[in-house]
Amino acid sequence: MVTRTTEGVKITVETFYQEDYSHPLMQEYLFAYRIRIENQSDVPIRLLRRHWYIFDSNGTYREVEGEGVVGQQPIIGPKQSHQYVSGCHLRSEMGRMHGTYLMERLTDGRMFEVAIPAFQLIAPYKLN
Repeated sequence: MVTRTTEGVKITVETFYQEDYSHPLMQEYLFAYRIRIENQSDVPIRLLRRHWYIFDSNGTYREVEGEGVVGQQPIIGPKQSHQYVSGCHLRSEMGRMHGTYLMERLTDGRMFEVAIPAFQLIAPYKLN
């Protein structure tokens, strides 16, 4: 697990290799990740957008941007959290991701970015 806090918003990421949904002979590797977003501030916030940077160990790089996360733009109250699970396909057994969330403070409309810490996507058999 990796964690990072930006402007009172703590992001924790945990990853899982999805062996049952991966097809190594076809160079298809599926990873899931669970993200917990904790609002440690005293004001409610809304997650508006996400921006991902995805690196595959085969040299492939891509960016993914969009509204919200898994179809939602959650509002997270003070001292509350939001958690979701999503996934990423790679063409090799190893890669990494990091990114940002665009947040809005609901008390004054101020927008700010929250860093998503870099995390590794590694098939467990590569660690042996």
